[in-house]
Amino acid sequence: MSDAAPHSTVVCFRDDLRIADHPALAAAAEQGPVICLFVLDEVSSGVRPLGGAAKWWLHHSLTELAAALEQLGVPLVLRRGAAQDIVPQVVAESRATQVVWNRRYGGAERDIDARLKASLRATGVAAHSYRGGLLHEPWTIATESGTPYRVYSAFWRQLLRLPSPVAPAAAPQVLVRSDRTPANDALAAWGLLPEGPDWAGGLRARWTPGEAHAHARLAAFLAGPAEFYDAARDQLGVQGTSELSPHLRWGEISPRQVWHAAIDSGQPVGSFLSEIGWREFAWHTLYHHPDLHLESLDGRFDPHAWALRPESEHAALLTAWQRGETGFTVVDAGMRELWHSGTMHNRARMITASLLTKNLGIDWREGEAWFWDTLVDADQASNPFNWQWVAGCGLDAAPYFRIFNPELQAKKFDANGEYQRTWATDAMATPPIVDLRASRIDALARFDAVKAATRPQC
Repeated sequence: MSDAAPHSTVVCFRDDLRIADHPALAAAAEQGPVICLFVLDEVSSGVRPLGGAAKWWLHHSLTELAAALEQLGVPLVLRRGAAQDIVPQVVAESRATQVVWNRRYGGAERDIDARLKASLRATGVAAHSYRGGLLHEPWTIATESGTPYRVYSAFWRQLLRLPSPVAPAAAPQVLVRSDRTPANDALAAWGLLPEGPDWAGGLRARWTPGEAHAHARLAAFLAGPAEFYDAARDQLGVQGTSELSPHLRWGEISPRQVWHAAIDSGQPVGSFLSEIGWREFAWHTLYHHPDLHLESLDGRFDPHAWALRPESEHAALLTAWQRGETGFTVVDAGMRELWHSGTMHNRARMITASLLTKNLGIDWREGEAWFWDTLVDADQASNPFNWQWVAGCGLDAAPYFRIFNPELQAKKFDANGEYQRTWATDAMATPPIVDLRASRIDALARFDAVKAATRPQC
């Protein structure tokens, strides 16, 4: 008689660090013993290594998930390496008969999962994937001609015409532990937390990762700021947004949970749901354009849109922007908020990105890489998608000739100067590193070259 665990299932957690509304976990829980596994894979081809702020969040989110799973009766198994190697090892050690996961939508991740599914099935191990990270699968929303949408308003109208997203499922009440639980890495040994120096004090003060805290933040938003979201979301000195983005990025809460909770709240949430739709648009775009962080969706911008200058001058301008030393107080406030807390108000993100790509003429990819390293909510879809939108080379992008004037933006969205005083009081007397009027003229001249170029197919 075989001593294999009856119908034991390995559940692979990735960017879905929650228990409720986790379709793969729910399916496994109904079938028998489970082995909950998280593989930190930064070595497989095409996988983008995490930035520093993301690693900090991941450490604490895994800690919270492990504690929640222990309460249900099972440990969280941690392994580091290529998923293609690690998952079969865990299957062999546990003698599991099945592996399940929620789908991913990046190009490299889809390739990894497809190869893994094929290799498992070839050895007689069942493998299944589930929808868990989006409201609708990317292949379910298309134009009449069957092509992906390029304009958000049309995408959003089509999304609203579809049946309402599936209602989120409750968390399992108990999980059955496998009698062959594999060995576990020590999370501390992964070195995800910063040391020498510890620069995460501001992150700890601002954020509490984990599924429970994600739901608490959503409840607080719907009980208060949601009522005034339309008027307050762009005001820099006001707490008018949900601040759910890092929780969504790590899947501590699902978009379906947010969607249904918002509708059920009775608040005027149309604009808020549209932002969830914008996130969806970004992920659908990544599905169809897997090199989103590497290639401009409108290839005419390369190289015409970016200023050519000596490397030393380029480096000095980029460093000043990164450090919040541009001389434009609202920009410097945003960049310092980012460095201190791992986040930046969305309006400030647009202002800072516009200054970098248009007034300074620096390639959007350099700004995107800095945000990737410093944002707790940087994901592989929204981060490059939004950078391309501001730079003018993305889908449904802000017109290329739209150049945010940081001084006018500050007067409009931080009229009393509270945001700027909070983050950049000492920067108010710093001379600007660029002349706004002259750099605007230069940018428009570069964009004339973009407009004249032949638009490539993407």
